[in-house]
Amino acid sequence: MTAGAVEPDEDTPAPPARPTVRVGAPTERRNPLSVDLDLMSTRDVLTVINEADRRVPAAVAAVLDEIATTVDLAVAALLGGHRVHYFGAGTSGRLGVLDAAELAPTFNSPRHWFCAHLAGGPDAMLRAVEDAEDDDRGGAVEAASCVRAGDLVVGLAASGRTPYVLGALGAARAKGASTVLLCANPEAEAARSVDVFIGVDTGPEVVTGSTRMKAGTAQKLVLNAFSTAVMVRLGRVYSNLMIDMVATNAKLRGRMISILVEATGCSEEISRQALTEADGDLKTALVSLVSGAEVEAARAALARSADQVRGALALLAT
Repeated sequence: MTAGAVEPDEDTPAPPARPTVRVGAPTERRNPLSVDLDLMSTRDVLTVINEADRRVPAAVAAVLDEIATTVDLAVAALLGGHRVHYFGAGTSGRLGVLDAAELAPTFNSPRHWFCAHLAGGPDAMLRAVEDAEDDDRGGAVEAASCVRAGDLVVGLAASGRTPYVLGALGAARAKGASTVLLCANPEAEAARSVDVFIGVDTGPEVVTGSTRMKAGTAQKLVLNAFSTAVMVRLGRVYSNLMIDMVATNAKLRGRMISILVEATGCSEEISRQALTEADGDLKTALVSLVSGAEVEAARAALARSADQVRGALALLAT
């Protein structure tokens, strides 16, 4: 032994071997198009990545029916006073946190509507938390503590087998929630244990097993499409304009004026005046300008139509 080294105590048990799992998901297979990636020029590396990325939108297009079903489940849940939950680990979980965080400022949605749960907790947003994704009991306990009957729970797992996520889905199902699994493994066994299975076939990654690449891109596209469609169905978009946004900075306050100009055809001056008269309420100003009604009548029509612009305009047209 070297000087200063401590001789091991023969009576001290060796630490238990940490579990090892070999995952057979498509995301773990080698991509034949990126073999010898490390020997390529920088431009060729980027070309290989770009060409692989082109597969992702087509893969998402193949599961639009399943995404549509998930949207309808979410709308029904939210209209019924329930919530949508995302449960994920690693890249998948971080994308869920990002999607949920962006909905309130974009659509002024109540913050409790979408709840994101990340294996390892908030610290896992910035660094890997050891073995957190393997904690199926942790996922089950967290889901059991916050999911209620009537909620919608979306599990996010590139491989389709992440224990934390499957544990959460199982507990959510036991609570009476609807369950969805979004993954990049069309062959995932867990497909049989959820209400909706969204298996996006993105194939092997350019860097074997690096699911922050195509699998992550697919999940970002699906989550963006899903949550945006939910907000459209709930009336938080008029035509293709954000009418429920929160104007928290100069750019967004300017966007409010632009939206009124685009939606009504009125001048910027008239749009500014209408917004001022409506005390900064974009929907009220919009309904007033489109219908020609006074601000108070527009506000009352919105109240009678559950804050839906189309419904308010229909009321004022009768």
